[in-house]
Amino acid sequence: MAKKISIFDLVQMKAKGEKIAWLTSYDYPTAQFAQKAGMEMLLVGDSLGMCVYGYNGTVPVTMDQCICHSEAVRRGAPNCFVVGDMPFASYQISDEDAVMNAARFLKEADVDAIKLEGGVRITSRIKAITEAGINVIGHIGLTPQSSGQLGGHKAQGRTAETAKLVVEDALAVEEAGAQMLLVEAVPPEVTEYIWKTLDIPVLSIGAGPHCDGQLLIVSDLIGQFQAFTPKFVKKYCNVAEVITNAMQEYVKDVKAVKFPDQDKYCYHMVEGEEDKFKELMKR
Repeated sequence: MAKKISIFDLVQMKAKGEKIAWLTSYDYPTAQFAQKAGMEMLLVGDSLGMCVYGYNGTVPVTMDQCICHSEAVRRGAPNCFVVGDMPFASYQISDEDAVMNAARFLKEADVDAIKLEGGVRITSRIKAITEAGINVIGHIGLTPQSSGQLGGHKAQGRTAETAKLVVEDALAVEEAGAQMLLVEAVPPEVTEYIWKTLDIPVLSIGAGPHCDGQLLIVSDLIGQFQAFTPKFVKKYCNVAEVITNAMQEYVKDVKAVKFPDQDKYCYHMVEGEEDKFKELMKR
């Protein structure tokens, strides 16, 4: 990637009909790989709670954890458009808290934007953060932080009435000043309507192809996360199998004393020094 991606580049991509590739990343090496692969956007998602820390959901994730991982991703992908994900309770309490925590992402991790979940109910937060000079990406449809109120991790907008609510959320997010919108687990018919109605870039995660780009969780894409696989995920490889097989081979070699091979994997004493060493030890 020859130059740093900006919000203006992403808006231009929408205008030209060029799709945006977006992926989560939680560490320096993965961010390096993503930039080399040509990824325009990286999300340091609160999904790190499940994918990195082994939590049952995203709610326990803290600001400090998100900042720490965002710093690593920024270093690994200096030219990607990096988005910090606002964790649960970092913006729900007040506009002031929302601005303060969003600002932390910029000051401490040098991200390009923040993402927060919700539509109509968080418009004042979006407005406050954008008025502070920070790029905001909205997130509607299935919003994992409030999945308890949604009855679990379930697709949204599958009936006419609930689809109308999703559209209302999309309109509210744009009106509040968000620069982009992520739609999750919503029927493609609904996403297409939102895409054609809004002026800002609309991206999908499990919400169909009718949009300006796609987001996937890297741990799903590479087959690393083993607990479950959402319907909308395409696994492009299975690193869990590759890594497990490699570890099994290592265990076998250790048990059979095949590793380390003295000639290949050991540092030997300088010629003539072994005899001197043995002589010293006799004394």
